[in-house]
Amino acid sequence: MNHPESNKLESPLLHLRDGAIAHLRFNRPQALNAADSSTAAAFLDACQSIAADPSVRVVVISGEGRAFMAGGDIAQFRDDPASIPETLIGPLHQAVRILTTLPVPVVASLHGAVAGAGMSLALACDLAVAADNTRFNFAYVNLGTSCDLGASWSLPRLVGLRRALEIALLSDPIDAAEALRLGLVNKVVATDALADETLALARRLASLAPSGQAMLKQLMRESFSRDLPDQLVAEQLAFAKCAATKDFGEAVSAFLEKRRPVFTGS
Repeated sequence: MNHPESNKLESPLLHLRDGAIAHLRFNRPQALNAADSSTAAAFLDACQSIAADPSVRVVVISGEGRAFMAGGDIAQFRDDPASIPETLIGPLHQAVRILTTLPVPVVASLHGAVAGAGMSLALACDLAVAADNTRFNFAYVNLGTSCDLGASWSLPRLVGLRRALEIALLSDPIDAAEALRLGLVNKVVATDALADETLALARRLASLAPSGQAMLKQLMRESFSRDLPDQLVAEQLAFAKCAATKDFGEAVSAFLEKRRPVFTGS
């Protein structure tokens, strides 16, 4: 895994590369990776960099230390509340827009506290792997505020409206097993196996045809805003785009020749 210039010990976010896999790792372990304005700015910058890099096939988001992210930075809430909408929420919202429209899968690798903005960000990712020590808490109501990072959009779509309201309004803790049952995560693994399990998933995703994954992600995410006839048209157009790629021809040949396909993204 290489370490670009943005990967400095004092940086609130580590932006690392492992071949076609981009890793974004929150790096404020002393604050349980609570997000402040510097974190938001660094996260947006990294997302913009990834969006401009066609060699990236998978994005993995994780956290250093004992937690993924324990929400927003309470010190900033106390000292400079007026700055929060513009310097904290604004950049994070731009980053979420990028992540949800990227033509590659975005995987959340979760452990420890996943609260407030941390939970909202996890909900925005395409897939989520959680360590068995993960504890979720929506938490916003405990601070007397509403949510951000698209949680009011993501949560009802994952668990249904009634359950989403229960999670949001009561903010009871949710352990990893319950998160799996509710559909908040795709898989729960032993805490000491989290990094390896996440990397195995990311490498599997990176080995698949980029065009097919891009079209599937777009179709799924846009399906809520279309009726069935429009979705059928979108599926037909997406298939036509995929069928025009060299990767499609490679997949068909590999199937007929009973071998593994090698996708190049062309």
